[in-house]
Amino acid sequence: MSSVLVLNLAWQISTLALVALGLAIVFGKLQIMNMAHGEFVMIGAYAPVITSSLGLPAWLQVPVCLLTVAFVAFVLERTIIRHLYGRMFDSLLATWGIAILLREAVELIFGRGYQSVTPPISGTISVLGADYPAYRIAVILGILAGFAALFWWNARSKVATRIKAMVGNPDLAEAVGINTARLSAGAFIFGCCTAGLAGLILAPTIRIEPMMGLDYLIRSFFALVVGGLGSLEGLGIGAGIIAGTQSVLGAVANQTYGYLAVLSLSILFLWLKPDGIRSSSR
Repeated sequence: MSSVLVLNLAWQISTLALVALGLAIVFGKLQIMNMAHGEFVMIGAYAPVITSSLGLPAWLQVPVCLLTVAFVAFVLERTIIRHLYGRMFDSLLATWGIAILLREAVELIFGRGYQSVTPPISGTISVLGADYPAYRIAVILGILAGFAALFWWNARSKVATRIKAMVGNPDLAEAVGINTARLSAGAFIFGCCTAGLAGLILAPTIRIEPMMGLDYLIRSFFALVVGGLGSLEGLGIGAGIIAGTQSVLGAVANQTYGYLAVLSLSILFLWLKPDGIRSSSR
């Protein structure tokens, strides 16, 4: 296996894990089947376009991304989502409509055309004997550090413990004084912000356009189906299998075979192991 393929695998797995993280929080913890997840990725990807069009400095891309996504998520949670916790089918229909509205709104503002942005880090770095884009190396290392911090927070934080209590038994959590409404709102907004941040990070490496979110939604669902809901370990395993399978087959054959393989794999898991490889519901 060539070093470039290994680095591409690391890039695909780490970025898919980051993209799917927000869906894992909203779907796995809140039982909201967020079909608008890809649109939050898309909104985050447009943050560099917004700052560039307004003539703002590049370092404001992150605040613009997080504030924009958080505002949209807050409005949606207060008006629609808070009435749908635990109602998967209803949330699927509602968020599918929200996804269409968000795509149309972005298309109205920015148009249908593709947008592109330059990476904040240029040049290449020699890794494993191959020259690889420095920006991608920085992103891989940053995602690894971020997930390590999140894993530690999930194991030690009181807020994480309250979220687990809320997921396990919402009525009992409410009875012991946990504000489940506020906790659910915070978890939903945080999940959407991680999706937006993933879009911002991916923006220099992809074509930015209003329909881009659908592919990330599908691949995120595949990763959760294979890995299982409710655990960071399951998210990592699912992202590794889905992104790894697609990357290897895409390199050996073509991307069509890669998509067919991950689709077939997801169907087999839904049929034979619906809880995934590692689910907290076991």
